[in-house]
Amino acid sequence: MKYIFNIIVGLIPFIIFSQEDSPSEIRRETNLEVFGDYAQHAPALTSLIMIIANKDKKGLWQFTKSYGTTLALTYALKYGIDKPRPDGRTDGKAFPSGHTAVAFSGASFIQRRYGWSYGIPAYAIAGIVAYTRIEGINDRHDGWDVLGGIVVGVGSTYLFTTPYQKEHYELTFSGKNNNYLIGLTYKF
Repeated sequence: MKYIFNIIVGLIPFIIFSQEDSPSEIRRETNLEVFGDYAQHAPALTSLIMIIANKDKKGLWQFTKSYGTTLALTYALKYGIDKPRPDGRTDGKAFPSGHTAVAFSGASFIQRRYGWSYGIPAYAIAGIVAYTRIEGINDRHDGWDVLGGIVVGVGSTYLFTTPYQKEHYELTFSGKNNNYLIGLTYKF
């Protein structure tokens, strides 16, 4: 029994990967890829909406620097490394995944600047975009390409983005046994 189980488990990858794509599988993968093409921009657009809503001029400048660095670094790596795509295309622009880098740049900006309560949904969208790059119709990327995109997007954001502070100063007062203490804290 154990021997048969091992054979079946050993054959599963061959069964899964040797099948021809059915029309429904092709349609699903095409829809995933198209969704990723559009959804990659959702975190960045949400970042811009939050910047405008908060009248956050400093955040706009930080977003511009981080997003620009993400784009520049992504394309510099694509042309510098020249890694072939998993689907066999020879354009050599697989690493890192640009869609993933853009999505994670926007998501990490939201999280870093405005907190985890906004960052979690943004990271969820970015994670779906990363998934669409691996599972899309043409298998345009592998796990390393997506991981590279995540590192570029998040890393670029963390270089330039600081948490948003509506109030830059805090005034405190403490009194006990006829001793009084007044404190002023200013956050840059």
